[in-house]
Amino acid sequence: MGIVNELSAIPLFDGLPETYLKELAMIVVDQIFKRGQEIFSEGDEGTGFYVVISGRVKIYKVSWEGKEQILHIFGPGEPFGEVPVFEGQRFPANAAALEQSRIFLFPREAFIRLIRRTPDLALSMLATLSKRLRRFTQLIEELSLKEVPGRLAAYLTYLSQKTDGAQELELELDISKAQLASLLGTIPETLSRILAKMKKRGLIDMDGPRIKILDPETLEDIAEAGGGL
Repeated sequence: MGIVNELSAIPLFDGLPETYLKELAMIVVDQIFKRGQEIFSEGDEGTGFYVVISGRVKIYKVSWEGKEQILHIFGPGEPFGEVPVFEGQRFPANAAALEQSRIFLFPREAFIRLIRRTPDLALSMLATLSKRLRRFTQLIEELSLKEVPGRLAAYLTYLSQKTDGAQELELELDISKAQLASLLGTIPETLSRILAKMKKRGLIDMDGPRIKILDPETLEDIAEAGGGL
């Protein structure tokens, strides 16, 4: 598949004329990152933004005590590192590949020149950033106001509803329990205990990374209340 065809499959560029896609193809930098390899570090100059083509990327911060807090995990078709492109500032967090990943880099200066001539591209970026802002607002609320069971319930509910708005009751976690615990702001041992309690209450069933939601209504109630089990 050529670069232009790959760009047309990225939701951020959905609907753009082929002329604009060809211009984007002229500026893109095609990169491969090995598992665990840093893509950028907090404080690095925001010289461009990225889109995951294959693999997965984690965005995270590290506390003074060395504790890692995962802020988001991005998969194929999803952009990251966009804000510094518009602000002209440094990256506010770290990014690393969770597995071998192919990633497109769009250099800031060349992309800014292109977006000034392409209003449709600017509107698409604005819609993507708006969705991202809503998700981070939810994350802040969950980490600050909800107990860990409420955060987990909210995350499982989010996963079950993320595909075309339809609810899926059988999920497969594509990250480790340690990574999920970090994403939820807890530790793996606590996460395992809560999963076991949810299974005992008949809310879910588990088989390795596969989770079957048995009682979605109660799970949503726990997510909304944000309390314990």
